[in-house]
Amino acid sequence: MNADFLAGLEFWEREKGISRETLMAAVQEALLQAAKKAVGPARELRAEIDQKNGDIKAFAKLIVVDRVVSAHDQISVFDARRIKADAKVGDEVEKEVTPQGFGRIAAQYAKQALMQKVRQAEKALIFTEFKDRVGDIISGTVRRFDRSDVILDLGKYEALLPNKERVSIEEYQVGERIRCLVKAVQEGPHGPEIILSRADPQFVIKLFQVEVSEISDGTIEIKGIAREPGFRTKMAVYSRDPKVDPVGACVGLRGQRVKNIVRELNNEKVDVIPWSSDIKAYVTKALEPAKLKSVELDEQRKRLKILVAEDQLSLAIGKRGQNARLTARLVGWEVDIDAEHIVTKGIDEKIADAVESLAAIPGVTREQASALVHNGVHRLEDLLLAEPGDIADIPQIGENAPAILVAARAEAERRSLKVNEAPVNP
Repeated sequence: MNADFLAGLEFWEREKGISRETLMAAVQEALLQAAKKAVGPARELRAEIDQKNGDIKAFAKLIVVDRVVSAHDQISVFDARRIKADAKVGDEVEKEVTPQGFGRIAAQYAKQALMQKVRQAEKALIFTEFKDRVGDIISGTVRRFDRSDVILDLGKYEALLPNKERVSIEEYQVGERIRCLVKAVQEGPHGPEIILSRADPQFVIKLFQVEVSEISDGTIEIKGIAREPGFRTKMAVYSRDPKVDPVGACVGLRGQRVKNIVRELNNEKVDVIPWSSDIKAYVTKALEPAKLKSVELDEQRKRLKILVAEDQLSLAIGKRGQNARLTARLVGWEVDIDAEHIVTKGIDEKIADAVESLAAIPGVTREQASALVHNGVHRLEDLLLAEPGDIADIPQIGENAPAILVAARAEAERRSLKVNEAPVNP
């Protein structure tokens, strides 16, 4: 391995930011394992690599004895003095025990250990670099797919976009560059993992913070958000400065700011509405463009009962109930939307009411009233416009026609006097 191995150490140190000492410690451990396998039993065996030329050697610390009984643990005085001139019985002498071909075996062990240490160190560095970046937006390149999960290349590290954090209608291609929210840095089966998301509502909030300076500087506050990823988002905003229109600032000149965000969200619909402490005004804005007839509050159960015209019902509820569902999540109340049912009277009921109205005139019997109604005279006003000859031909009326008309005029006069005598409110 020699020069190539040393060059590899420099590469990992430079590219991954792992100290040379950490890498060398891992290599030394691997070399020791290789030495144990290649040399066999030996007392206090160690292996080392020359950091200048990359040569690998194995050493054992042997005890100096007069007569060698165990070659793995002992060395004769004669052989010991060839290593250390003043060696005597009982001393410890370190002897090189590098077997033939040890360099190749050790290199394999060292490379495996190095790669493992690099992976471990890389994972450990994830916490250091990303623990304070949770909630930030980062860009990455799609590297590969693990079933439905997406693995993104962030440069030095890889990150995971789990299936549950993907937008269901989005498809990604290997090599495609996408932006995601850093949702968490957590322990996985193979060490720390960077978990990304494009489906979290915080992703939309962060996009607005990046795009709208008034949000980033605190002038505008995002009070609430409800999202169905890929389809629709409702976001409520509030301005601390009465001179700043929160919705207008988020939408931008000619809608440019919100268009940029919608483009990033692959044309997901985004509704920006003004927040209000008045729950009725808040929910009215949240359900626009539907027009509401009435809003009833049940504060104890935090429930809203909303009535709309029949032609506004589908607009208020939205496709598959989406508008109502998002509104409920946004305002934090249960929302019940129903159409206002206008009760219309049937023809029979209208005839009965007309008969009752005419029969209430003193001097007009119920039979006479019924006959008049069935012949087109429905109201007192109709009688006032009639002449005796107009109603005399009705069988039940006949010669009673003049008396009925007199009774009608008297009733009209009585009602007029009653109106004139009514007290006037100051």
